[in-house]
Amino acid sequence: MRKKFSWFRKHHIKELALIIIILGVFIFGGFFIWVSTLTLPDVSSFNTRKVAQSTKIYDRTGTILLYDLNQGIKRTSIPDSDISRNIKNATVAIEDSEFYEHPGIKITSIFRAILADIIGGGYNQGGSTITQQVVKNTLLTSEKKISRKLKEWILALKLERIISKAEILNVYLNEAPYGGTIYGIEQASETYFDKRASDLTLAEAAYLAALPNAPSYYSPFGKNKDQLEIRKNLVISKMLEKNFISDEEYKQAMAEKVIWRPQESVGIKAPHFVMYIKKYLEENYGDKLLREGGVKIITTLDYSLQEKAEKLAKSYAIVNKKKYNAENLSVIALDPKTGQILVMVGSRDYFDKEIDGNFNVALARRQPGSSFKPIVYAEAFNKGYTPDTVVFDLPTEFDTNCNPDGTPTITGKESKCYMPVNFDGKYLGPISLKNALAQSRNIPAIKAFYLAGLKNSLKLAKDMGIESLSNIDRYGLTLVLGGGEVTLLDMAGAYSIFATNGVRNPEQGILRIEDGSGNIAESFSPHPVRVLPDQTAMMINDILSDDEARAPEFGVHSSLYVEGRPVAVKTGTTNDYRDAWIIGYTPNFVMGAWAGNNDNSPMEKKIAGFIVAPFWKTLISDSLKKYPVEYFKKAESVDKSTIKPALAGYWQGGQVYFVNRPTGELATDYTPKNLREEKVVKQVHSILYWVNKNDPKGLSPTNPSDDPQFNLWEYPIRKWVAENGVIEETSSAIPTKIDSTHGPDSAPKVVITNPNPSLPYEKNSRMVVVPNITSRFPVSKVDYFINGNFAGSVTQFPWNFIFLPSNIEGLNQNNEIKVIVYDSVENRTEVQSSFQVVY
Repeated sequence: MRKKFSWFRKHHIKELALIIIILGVFIFGGFFIWVSTLTLPDVSSFNTRKVAQSTKIYDRTGTILLYDLNQGIKRTSIPDSDISRNIKNATVAIEDSEFYEHPGIKITSIFRAILADIIGGGYNQGGSTITQQVVKNTLLTSEKKISRKLKEWILALKLERIISKAEILNVYLNEAPYGGTIYGIEQASETYFDKRASDLTLAEAAYLAALPNAPSYYSPFGKNKDQLEIRKNLVISKMLEKNFISDEEYKQAMAEKVIWRPQESVGIKAPHFVMYIKKYLEENYGDKLLREGGVKIITTLDYSLQEKAEKLAKSYAIVNKKKYNAENLSVIALDPKTGQILVMVGSRDYFDKEIDGNFNVALARRQPGSSFKPIVYAEAFNKGYTPDTVVFDLPTEFDTNCNPDGTPTITGKESKCYMPVNFDGKYLGPISLKNALAQSRNIPAIKAFYLAGLKNSLKLAKDMGIESLSNIDRYGLTLVLGGGEVTLLDMAGAYSIFATNGVRNPEQGILRIEDGSGNIAESFSPHPVRVLPDQTAMMINDILSDDEARAPEFGVHSSLYVEGRPVAVKTGTTNDYRDAWIIGYTPNFVMGAWAGNNDNSPMEKKIAGFIVAPFWKTLISDSLKKYPVEYFKKAESVDKSTIKPALAGYWQGGQVYFVNRPTGELATDYTPKNLREEKVVKQVHSILYWVNKNDPKGLSPTNPSDDPQFNLWEYPIRKWVAENGVIEETSSAIPTKIDSTHGPDSAPKVVITNPNPSLPYEKNSRMVVVPNITSRFPVSKVDYFINGNFAGSVTQFPWNFIFLPSNIEGLNQNNEIKVIVYDSVENRTEVQSSFQVVY
């Protein structure tokens, strides 16, 4: 029986083995056939694949991150050379200690993972090498199927044959998850330690290497910080085991205290500006740039100034809300020499929903009030009017369909007359354009607008970057008082042109765009265009920076005055008190601010000097500390004798003459300047009486009333003349007797009788200069000059001048002597001679 069983066992074991072998061949054959049918990604194109990266917006230094446009995935890929050795070694030590030895997979780890899956009754993804993780994260989906795991093993083997270990590790570090939306070691370094991946310390590297295994669990901002500490220590220990670090480095790393970047500081900075830049990128580059990412946008923003502006805007707006019912503030700062936007604050708080804080008032169209006036005055100066030109600040009707007294010309018709008032309700009579602009008088501004030309002024505004004012018929003369709608950014840009003496540099918010490798994809530079003659801009600068000129209205050293700085400034307040503006500038800095309410509700009835100027003064005074003091260039003085009296500032009349002040006789060219007195034949009229507004430098109008505004302007002036007792004159007021005291026949006659030009004189011998003088009037003084240098004066007879040649500096062998003789009525005669000196 035992023998039979032994025979049975021997034969059946052979059969069973044969069956098992045959089944194994079929199973493995079927397995490999199945594997061969799997669709695998093309590993050969691995290096050319598109990797979604973060498009980031930075300040002008390129170091302060303002915003990451790819909020879903924050990733910045960097080359291997920019990654710290510490993070490379720390990652290998904790994630795949045999990374440099295996071919892409570890057989022992695979069997260990399979065994765990069988025992655990489910699929487990443990045991992956760094190469496998790269394949999983870049080429495959995250589905939990055996087929995906098989693909992972095969692709890992293939990938190791295509690219180097260093390249594989670089891909892993650039694409590994480090928590939330943070991908890649560069983004992780910036987010957690505010530094580049190349600058990580050993302990910092160990912390970051600990995260990819379970980013949420080990988050430094989560509740498992103790577990993160344990895993960090494990990383450092494994680095020691692998001889990546020395015992001393191990001790230092274990003892190191790292500084985590606060979580709350990670987010959007300068939000209004960032949204402005984002919109610009979308409009000019399309969403492809934002979608594919990896681009670094270096903006023009000065974040140190931006931070100050945001804090001050919030604090001042809260104060203004209580005092003036003005709950919001906005501010823009520019570099006028480049057009670069340095500061943009669109509201007191971007995140304040109660005031619609995310609405950017700096880009909103609002009425600018009187801040528009300098543009109109600039056009007037372009045309030939000067800062000295005088107009009358009097109650004036400007609607040509109305009578000069402000009543409609058609009885019973609803009045549409336009007789504006000054904000203080006062009228100053004759006033120069300079003082009118400095003191922001409304009536003179409307007259200046009419003289400059409505269409010409509108064109100049457009040339200066203000394109929202399209149709002059919509505004009429009210435009000069801020009747149109403009943006704070555009207005600040326009004022920049004054700061640069007439050159426009269009506003720009981006310095350069860098690709993922740090190469400059595009850079931005100024594109200067001359918009104004330099003399015109200089005139405006002189007016707006003159504290004395605006003092009658604003006071000396008011909130418009910046101590120690030549700041030009203009305010503006709308008639309904819904907008308060101020724009000020130096040759190297421009700052404009607005105050009001987003819902357009009115403020308290106060001018901008009270509401927005204190905020502006505080901010610009602090901001200018980082800029050198730079002074405005002075405009060339206007020779009044070459232009019409009306343009030169003579409001009393159009005929100017000069008299000899002591005698009252008509002055001549020989009358000394200090004795000449300027007189005007008093014939007081509107400037339209003396100039053709379309050609102010040309001939005076033969019939001034042809101008539709003439009678309207003339009416209040005639009333003013009568009320102020001004006695007018005719040309007969000009003296007919000509100054006979001064002239060639009245001046002293002088002949130098000694020294003799033909005789030589010893340098150590005394010389006497003898002038022979005959004079109608007593001689008062004789001045002597030798070789152009003053030598002395004689004030009594006999008027001789004695000197020793050796005592005269710069004496030559041949020398010149000049004698100037003055008489008691300031006639003067000048004669010259020469003398020789022997050495």
